[in-house]
Amino acid sequence: MRRRPLPPLRRRLRAGFAGLAAVLLAALPAAPAVADDDGFTMKDSRITESSGLAASRQHPGVYWTHNDSDDGAFLYAVDSETGETVATVTMTGVGTPRDVEAISMGPDNKLYVGDIGDNLGGTWAYVWIYELPEPKELKDQTVKATQYVVKYEDGARDAEALMVHPKTGRVYIADKNEAGGSLYEGPAELSASDTNVFKKIDSVPDLEVTDGAFSPDGKRLALRAYFGGILYDWNGGKIKKVEQLSVPLQRQGESVTFETDGSKIMYGSEGSGSSVVARDVPGGGSGSGGSGSSSGSSDGSGSGTGAAGGDGTGSTFKVGALAVAGTVVVVWGFKRLLRRPSSS
Repeated sequence: MRRRPLPPLRRRLRAGFAGLAAVLLAALPAAPAVADDDGFTMKDSRITESSGLAASRQHPGVYWTHNDSDDGAFLYAVDSETGETVATVTMTGVGTPRDVEAISMGPDNKLYVGDIGDNLGGTWAYVWIYELPEPKELKDQTVKATQYVVKYEDGARDAEALMVHPKTGRVYIADKNEAGGSLYEGPAELSASDTNVFKKIDSVPDLEVTDGAFSPDGKRLALRAYFGGILYDWNGGKIKKVEQLSVPLQRQGESVTFETDGSKIMYGSEGSGSSVVARDVPGGGSGSGGSGSSSGSSDGSGSGTGAAGGDGTGSTFKVGALAVAGTVVVVWGFKRLLRRPSSS
């Protein structure tokens, strides 16, 4: 089942919005250099809507990504040293992708791909998750994937964040909601023959979540939105806010992942030639298997320094506040328009 095409007016508005957002962000004064920015730029002309990001464990410095919407069953392995695509994987054993929004690395070097988007406001009766082994050799190839049918216990919804716990292998989804969303937990083991019902386990206030990722030791969960993010203690699924994340200003901030050593968080964006920006994890990160750090306030209540902390991002935020506010207004109006039923 393919994604329903947008009416002509909405396609023109989408193109106009993308241009306006780029102009507004380009109008920002140059930001001060950030010492912890070890990111990269994707050079592959095929990658125009990078919507998910996952750090490879078998291939250091390589990140997996994919395009949004119904681009096809393709995954791209990008070398962070050069920005070049070093392998293209075509998934077989799945239907036609509809709205691929997320990718996550699970235990045993398994990749999980979230075909979970629903730009029509939560109208799909079900969504899909694809699971496949990460290739041991980086080359263009086809890989057989397992397709899982997913529903939510409280009805259809739009979502862009899929996270796989690195220790238990359990899959989680955070839905995307302007007023703040919810965190959903999948079954202990996904079934390829039955529908997998995801159940709400917690709320995610104050964030319109566009992606999320677990720290390598599984003790932290990072959730991001277009213009902000929050780091949580995982706390067995009862998430507890640690502090705000220093999310960079990006054209359309859609993805996030941890470096494999847990020291940095990588933030990605849609668009041709999009950049991935690295930021230090608050408190020094939790590493790949260490005890972690209770960054922010000592009681974990979220009263830490946040985005205006001592990494230079506070001044950047202040300088660009008016331009960002204008972009937010345009984003809000655009999304409201897209959600209206069309008579065409």
